[in-house]
Amino acid sequence: MKNSRRWLICREIFKGWSDDRKYYLEDYDGRRFLLRISPIEEKERRQRDFEEIKKLGRLQLDELPKAIEFGETESGEVYQLLSWMEGEDAESLLGSMTAREQYWYGLKAGEILRAMHELPAPETGVEWEKKFNFKIDRKLEKYKKCGFQLPQEEKILKFIENNRYLLRGRPQFFQHGDYHTGNMVISRKRLGIIDFNRLDFGDPWEEFNRIVWCVDCSPAFASGQIDGYFEGSPPEEFFHLMALYIACNQLSSIYWAIPFGEGEINIMRNQAKKMLEYYNGMETVVPQWYKKL
Repeated sequence: MKNSRRWLICREIFKGWSDDRKYYLEDYDGRRFLLRISPIEEKERRQRDFEEIKKLGRLQLDELPKAIEFGETESGEVYQLLSWMEGEDAESLLGSMTAREQYWYGLKAGEILRAMHELPAPETGVEWEKKFNFKIDRKLEKYKKCGFQLPQEEKILKFIENNRYLLRGRPQFFQHGDYHTGNMVISRKRLGIIDFNRLDFGDPWEEFNRIVWCVDCSPAFASGQIDGYFEGSPPEEFFHLMALYIACNQLSSIYWAIPFGEGEINIMRNQAKKMLEYYNGMETVVPQWYKKL
């Protein structure tokens, strides 16, 4: 790695679900970086990720990391060197704020997300309706085989089947892939976005499938995120699609949690119960937690 001899501090980071090894770096000039190291088998995917983060640099947003260097280590792995996003975990800070302050940071999160969605997806010729219906079918297959059931699963499954038509004609753009307060930091009234390890391309509104984690942290923040994204009131179609994407995400959350044990499985089952409450048993599409401040 270039300039590795100038590193003064190298500290491993253990937070997060990724299998990557992550390090906080600081050089003799006080510059700070994030180093991610992945298996060589992931070289093609990680290089693509790096190039997409580099494209985000065109937006000239201080709230996003900068792509600095990509390459192979002497031990035969691949690495990404990114700028370090200063700040404390948004989840831990929002709880000490007023609802109006939480809403304000949510507005910022929505504005940043809207800016990222200006980057178009590569031309693949595969329409979103076909692409996501394949995802749904795969999720359903894995869910039915996993041996665990969501509470009132019949309501969730019926809602998904009845709303597949909403996917027709949806556009495709850049996606962060895991956009919620757990991947955000706050420093000096600035909201920073981290962990692009799941970036992808697809319907930009699919990004709101993770907003349930923002709701757990702060319903005001989640409401602000929606309003900030749309610069005001969202169209009714958005709420229909958000409910569909959240419901689909609940299917995969169960079998995803199994390797992590009973505790994670229960968390996902409880999340499904909350979803059913927010949507009145999947009878409404505007969640109960959504409120303007």
